[in-house]
Amino acid sequence: MYRLLFQFFFSRLDPERAHSLAFAFIRILGVPLIGGFARAFTRPPRDISVETLGLRFTSPFGLAAGFDKNATAIRGLGNLGFGHVEVGTLTALAQPGNPRPRSFRLVADRALVNRMGFNNHGSESAVPRLVRHRRRSHGSVVGVNIGKSRVADIDDATEDYVTSTRLLAPLADYLAVNVSSPNTPGLRGLQDVELLRPLLAAVKSEAAGTPVLVKIAPDLSDQAIIDVCGLVAELALDGIIATNTTLSRDGLVTDPSVVDAAGTGGLSGAPLARRSREVLAVVRSHLAEGVCVISVGGVETAHDVVERLEAGATLVQGYTGFIYAGPLWVRHINRGIAKITKPGTGRA
Repeated sequence: MYRLLFQFFFSRLDPERAHSLAFAFIRILGVPLIGGFARAFTRPPRDISVETLGLRFTSPFGLAAGFDKNATAIRGLGNLGFGHVEVGTLTALAQPGNPRPRSFRLVADRALVNRMGFNNHGSESAVPRLVRHRRRSHGSVVGVNIGKSRVADIDDATEDYVTSTRLLAPLADYLAVNVSSPNTPGLRGLQDVELLRPLLAAVKSEAAGTPVLVKIAPDLSDQAIIDVCGLVAELALDGIIATNTTLSRDGLVTDPSVVDAAGTGGLSGAPLARRSREVLAVVRSHLAEGVCVISVGGVETAHDVVERLEAGATLVQGYTGFIYAGPLWVRHINRGIAKITKPGTGRA
């Protein structure tokens, strides 16, 4: 049903307009009575929970940052079956993001190109909603993804991140430090360990016990990834999220004229899967077993999720697959995980 709806309706809409319509439906699922029915429908047939970061995740599969930028639909998304919802990216200062159009579908590749530019209402605006969620929580783990305000110079980046940390860490189950979006000028340069060290140290100090993870780009060299892993160990951070979107356009089957028309921005979806798996292998081999690794990029099916878990991921996230598969996507994945894996192991 959703496939036809997507083909004949959503695919004809501007992606941001389609997102807004879908978002309205998801927010309705946050209404207590409706949400209760949704949870009963989406609940996996058996326990597939994972414990990490001192938290219990009802499913190893969660929603990546970028979908719920302002933390306005956490309950509805949790009721769809996501084991965790990562909101944001939130910046210390509210900002409109890049000019529209800034989001494009590459349907033949089941991919998206976006250059949103951290459009959000600012970290402070999310505080009341996160407070309400914590008071009413029914088990959904909420990660908060923070980034650099566009107007903040690189030299001022640490204080900019610390401002968001001060506001949001007390309300987050974990904090994700985004230094890997390709759509904020200069941001990816912060992945250089000499710049990243003081930033992450300051965020960890301000977070005061809230788990801190850093999100990295797939376009880093393997050696640069190893260097970041060393920094995570040095600072005793809680984990790495691998990966963000890519600037690469290699291997696409979409008509080159369509790809060119989409222009610059980060590519997500199925074409990112191979590099995401490669980065996971590098990260997992250079971090201690207890350090959380969240794998994201090109995840579409329950088999994809289990493959990442077997390759060493602690948790797995998706986003673009949600756009192409619709609201029952999470239910299908959780039921598939329950079918494929052995009870109590998280492994096939």
